[in-house]
Amino acid sequence: MKALLLAALLLAAPARGEDVLYLYNWNNYISDDTVQRFETSCKCRLKQDYYSDNEEMLAKLEAGAAGYDLIVPTGNAVESLIRRQALRPLDKTLLPHLPNIKREYLDPWYDPGNRYSVPYATTVTLLGFNVTRLAELGLPTDSWALIFEPEYLAKLKGRVTVLNSQRELMAAAMRYLGHSVHTRDPAQWDEAKRLILRAKPYWATFSNSTYIKDLAIGTIWVAHGYSSDMYRAQQDARQAKRPFAIGFTTPKEGAVLAVDNFVLHKSGRRPDLAHRFIDFMLDGANAADISNLIGAGNPNAAATPYIAPEIAGNPAIFPSPAQMQRLEMLRDLDPATRRSLSRMWTEIKVR
Repeated sequence: MKALLLAALLLAAPARGEDVLYLYNWNNYISDDTVQRFETSCKCRLKQDYYSDNEEMLAKLEAGAAGYDLIVPTGNAVESLIRRQALRPLDKTLLPHLPNIKREYLDPWYDPGNRYSVPYATTVTLLGFNVTRLAELGLPTDSWALIFEPEYLAKLKGRVTVLNSQRELMAAAMRYLGHSVHTRDPAQWDEAKRLILRAKPYWATFSNSTYIKDLAIGTIWVAHGYSSDMYRAQQDARQAKRPFAIGFTTPKEGAVLAVDNFVLHKSGRRPDLAHRFIDFMLDGANAADISNLIGAGNPNAAATPYIAPEIAGNPAIFPSPAQMQRLEMLRDLDPATRRSLSRMWTEIKVR
């Protein structure tokens, strides 16, 4: 019902003579400054709706939400949308800045030839933490053990949040246990589930967005989340002159790398504006905003000269080649594995 209401709102006619681009996006993933510059350049308006997890986005689209010109899914969700035949192919003649994308991000496994997707930003799912509190407690900050092991959690009870995402939380557990996030072995999935259930009593909540504020004000000391969110929490705490610092690091066991992409949904009415927006964001100076203002990694080579050195040099945002070897991208699951994981996730949430 909510999805259908959303679709109805999206499809409501804009004011006469007004050009509107409808974007379905992650929370806090395009800065207000960037939006204002685009609206000025195109003499149009950008309207955004938000999601906090790929599964949430896919479920809403499957339930009938429509009218979005652009969506920003991660690679595995791009793969799923292509399989569902939900996307409109790109017209690359309308994207003169496409060669700005770094070669290593072109022709990805989830969209060979980039027929449907243009890489926008990268994030690492990692650990954010209150540097001051964890130093006082003498706890390690470089391992997933921090959110899974009772010997550490006993000192952090009620001060830890984890993502409300079955794929991301299971992936963290898999990496800690020494397994690939791509495993299809039911025994390994069950091992990860049991690890999570053992740790769950110590956690404050499952959160996809509130952990940013909670870290920044000091009510949470450890959070499992996205590198761009941790950057924002760090900056918010600094600007508020909190008596502590926020840090974030990629666990030594490995983690998930996400490449988020612009794609055109078939239900969108303005593919012309969608292409204009993508090409605007491919310009180096505009592309740099996602790093300088949001704290995300950047697949755009032309953006590099515009990115602040302290951000470009942060290995949690821009992993080194050696660190990249320990990162994996989530892939779409076959229906049987998806159902099995869904049952496990239900058990985790209700117990």
